[in-house]
Amino acid sequence: MGLTKDEVLKQAEAMNVKFIRLQFTDILGIVKNVAIPLHSLSSALDGKIMFDGSSIEGFVRIEESDMYLDPDPDTFAIFPWTPKEALTARLMCDIKNPDGTAFAGDPRTTLKRVIREAEEMGYQITVGPEPEFFLFQRDADGKATTHTVDQAGYFDLSPVDMGEEIRREIVLALEQMGIMIEATHHEVSPGQHEIDLHYDDALKTADNIVTFRFVARTIALQHNFHATFMPKPLQGVNGSGLHFHQALFHEGSNAFQDPKHPDGISKVGLRYIAGLIEHAKAFTAVTNPLVNSYKRLVPGFEAPVYIAWSMGNRSPMIRVPQSRGPATRIELRSPDPSGNPYLALAATIKAGLDGIRRKLDAPAPVTRNIYRMNDFERKEYGIQNLPEDLGEALDYFERDSVMREALGDHIFSRFLEAKRIEWEVYRQQVHDWEVDQYLTVY
Repeated sequence: MGLTKDEVLKQAEAMNVKFIRLQFTDILGIVKNVAIPLHSLSSALDGKIMFDGSSIEGFVRIEESDMYLDPDPDTFAIFPWTPKEALTARLMCDIKNPDGTAFAGDPRTTLKRVIREAEEMGYQITVGPEPEFFLFQRDADGKATTHTVDQAGYFDLSPVDMGEEIRREIVLALEQMGIMIEATHHEVSPGQHEIDLHYDDALKTADNIVTFRFVARTIALQHNFHATFMPKPLQGVNGSGLHFHQALFHEGSNAFQDPKHPDGISKVGLRYIAGLIEHAKAFTAVTNPLVNSYKRLVPGFEAPVYIAWSMGNRSPMIRVPQSRGPATRIELRSPDPSGNPYLALAATIKAGLDGIRRKLDAPAPVTRNIYRMNDFERKEYGIQNLPEDLGEALDYFERDSVMREALGDHIFSRFLEAKRIEWEVYRQQVHDWEVDQYLTVY
């Protein structure tokens, strides 16, 4: 049972909170907020705080700019780094139209709609996210660089450096805000870290990812570092992913488990996998939304490139971890941490539900290392590639009616428009590599 309006007001007053940030994301997943003093909190919780929606990416035109913030009382949390004399809390918000109806362009509302669809089918969704990120130094002017302070590797237990200290402070801050941490460790690349959040319902998980990115950047900045969720900031090393461990529950039982099946996976689980495979090329535009995302999705750096699934084998896009019973789950390994988590979860959950609804058949699991197969072998197995660039992903996205249903016409069209512009601007650039490679040769 979540917090009520009165409970939030009592907590804020008892803790002597001075300011509250009303937070939400634009379509691209960038956190926005409106700060209010404590005396405005009651009004805010009644949904009476207005803002100019025309200034937010992908929201509304200037002639229809008035929008209202509708805070979720259950997301009330204190920012633990703020001083007592200016103690600040936050509330995550839905966006409403002036008439009180849900705004079609609100990513959080979009995910809630897909969750309701799952509930109508009899399922509750839990998600456990595994976000990765890099910690880089800032220069004398405070500008972010790509210089790291460690040369540690995967799971290294080296003498504590500044990167380790920052990661520890991020974890402590998240726990103080009520976000449970499953595990944390150094990742493969220098300066790369992973903090796994405890599984929760899909909406809370998306809220937690948004909070995590905000907290990580804030704590890093306090140490004159920059936390980046750019998928591939460094050439020649592994990029950063955001694996989603997804599970459905029906009447309190894990709907993906079936002890009678040789692999312990139910028909529902296999159909969910089939839906993810069916729509993988399309939802990649949402789960991997940057031009840079596709520098990560290349062979040789652990990121999945091939549309397939396996039991434990980490080379395909989907893996079913060995845990069974209530812990049976599907790990989607292709997303990266740059995307809007509300839209990424809405798109992938919708894809899985479509597989269940249409009773799609999953292909056989792949036991071999796909990276070591040649093109002919992959073709024999029916294994296709994920899109190689943002432009290709957008082409698949635009043609997929299930993605349009998942995001709704408003977000679908505006997301597509914004990303088409981004891709065209990139295509028109002449990059240093091209000049170095061709200028004196041709």
